[in-house]
Amino acid sequence: MSSSVGWGEAAFLGLIQGLTEFLPISSSAHLRILGPFLPSGTDAGAAFTAIVQIGTELAVLLYFRKDIYRIAATWIAALFDPSIRKEPDVRLGWLVILGSIPIAVLGLLFQDAIETYLRNLYLTATMLILFGLVLGAADRMASQKHTLEQMTWRDGIIFGFAQAMALIPGVSRSGGTITAGLLMGYTREAAARYSFLLAIPAVLASGFYQLYKSWGVAGPVSHGATALAAAISFVVGYGVIVVFLRIVSSRGYWPFVVYRVLLGFGVLALLGLGYIAPV
Repeated sequence: MSSSVGWGEAAFLGLIQGLTEFLPISSSAHLRILGPFLPSGTDAGAAFTAIVQIGTELAVLLYFRKDIYRIAATWIAALFDPSIRKEPDVRLGWLVILGSIPIAVLGLLFQDAIETYLRNLYLTATMLILFGLVLGAADRMASQKHTLEQMTWRDGIIFGFAQAMALIPGVSRSGGTITAGLLMGYTREAAARYSFLLAIPAVLASGFYQLYKSWGVAGPVSHGATALAAAISFVVGYGVIVVFLRIVSSRGYWPFVVYRVLLGFGVLALLGLGYIAPV
């Protein structure tokens, strides 16, 4: 059995990353779960996951380029023009910055745990089930009356800590923030769109940090194969954004809730039967 992930395996993982990053089903959980089933039988690792996520975040930058440009331009202009500092886009810019702090701080504080025992498949499966049920409850109870223009500073902090929970594979970055948004009364589409915007600083910072750390260091996946996986995740991820926003505006999140619960119990069954190891 090989100890490294090959090009074909990396391309497959890039495809999975692109398909799952924006859905509330945890892309990191899928990459972790699929590792033992690759021909190499190797977990690609947390660093590979973080770097490949750069590809999907570039898809976010492309899809939301007009929103991002408007928010960034207004935020920068407000630094020099006090008369526009109460504009919704200015507040949204500050809220994205504020909401990115929890995941940055907790990611650095618990970096070793994130890269080791938090990747235990028993924990991953449990988080898939638990947070799937929480997402389902939030979707059913949501009042769906708030838009992004109505977001408060308190809401921004809550969104930030919800995103930080995605440091545990199985929680899901989009799933955590979307669930928090629904529980706070935001519409499905508003929660999803803010989830995408909030992820940009955290994912790009984490990805480029891991890229810097791993540069010149041999890992389970070569640099070339990792770049290929990131490119594939970019192309696939862009298409998923388009489809996902259409689905949630009309059908809600219940298909993803059912999928999460079934996947979680499936992983627990495979662990119990000894087909895969927890670490």
